[in-house]
Amino acid sequence: MTGMAVFIFLMTGIIFGIGGLAVSFLIHPRRKSAVKGETYECGPPTQGPAWVRFRAQYFVYALLFVIFDVETIYLYPWAVKFNKLGMFAFIEMIIFIFILVVGLWYAWKKGALEWR
Repeated sequence: MTGMAVFIFLMTGIIFGIGGLAVSFLIHPRRKSAVKGETYECGPPTQGPAWVRFRAQYFVYALLFVIFDVETIYLYPWAVKFNKLGMFAFIEMIIFIFILVVGLWYAWKKGALEWR
């Protein structure tokens, strides 16, 4: 029964993905113009070089946010079933949170959270 449910979810996801691409291909406008070929379709023309180097610090900061944000999503199902899980699950979650705190401490120590 569970295998069938997984198969149905998988097929629904594939159909929605392919269906969205197919509908987009069928209804998108096909008129080409000089404006559509430009780098930017709206706004004023660029002044100077358009390729600006960003510091890697911004990307590290964003990746750290995503990592910790995604990892905290795992806390929600645990909190919902907290009363039924027992002491073993509680200890596992304490270990999980400890690992997150150690990772956050390491990132802080290395200066990854400083906005320079």
